[in-house]
Amino acid sequence: MHFYVIRRISTLVDDRMGSGVNIGTPMDDRLMTIKQLAGYLNLNERTVLRLVTDGALPGMKVGNQWRFRKAMIDTWLDDQMLGVTPRLIDEPKPVGSSRAMLELDSCFELSHVLPEIKATSKNGAIEELATLAEDLGLVRDKTWFIGALIERENIMPSATGNGIAFLHTVRRNPQQVVRPFMVLGRSKDGVDFDALDGKPTHLFFVLGLKINELHLPWLAKLASMFATRESVDRVLAARTPKAIFDVIAASERRLKSSD
Repeated sequence: MHFYVIRRISTLVDDRMGSGVNIGTPMDDRLMTIKQLAGYLNLNERTVLRLVTDGALPGMKVGNQWRFRKAMIDTWLDDQMLGVTPRLIDEPKPVGSSRAMLELDSCFELSHVLPEIKATSKNGAIEELATLAEDLGLVRDKTWFIGALIERENIMPSATGNGIAFLHTVRRNPQQVVRPFMVLGRSKDGVDFDALDGKPTHLFFVLGLKINELHLPWLAKLASMFATRESVDRVLAARTPKAIFDVIAASERRLKSSD
């Protein structure tokens, strides 16, 4: 659950404990306990525990204690109040999507591959990826898409280490997405994307899914497909966009066969 959230927040916890920062200080990135979060949301602790256990709230366990980043909770609240996401204060309802909506064929095509990102900075790489999405007619407003991706990066970097990043927006704004898509950009030299391991990022998966509930399943699927450095290296070694596409498809087939 939320592997990318878990790894980054773990580092934040260590940083704060080491620096002696009081988690009760009025900072947007402070960490909260279940009790503090329950008070902040005006909910009982059992409800908060259920929400985070179900994957609705972004948080992680440090030892056997849950910790929550305030900035991410505020973003979650914004989505709730704007109606962008289901109101998970109520009992979560199962997603009524078919298995086909989690297949590569539903959102990924050969034309969605950018074989070599030219940018050497994070914002430059995001702009190239957003331009590809606009050129393919996948998003209605490139400026919005760039801003939305950068907003998400400012809350928590999407680079999970191992040379890979999974980009998506905080607020889904499905009206801005023409049809569900995933685009992939590759940088053989790598880009500094604030990865947890401090190493350059080479593969950039960008999700634009109109249905909010599909984001976490897709992130989990991609994380499983590229859980090893070997799987990343296969994509880096591919010589053409078609070869890159075929490697991605083969990774999906291997994941299916292991289920």
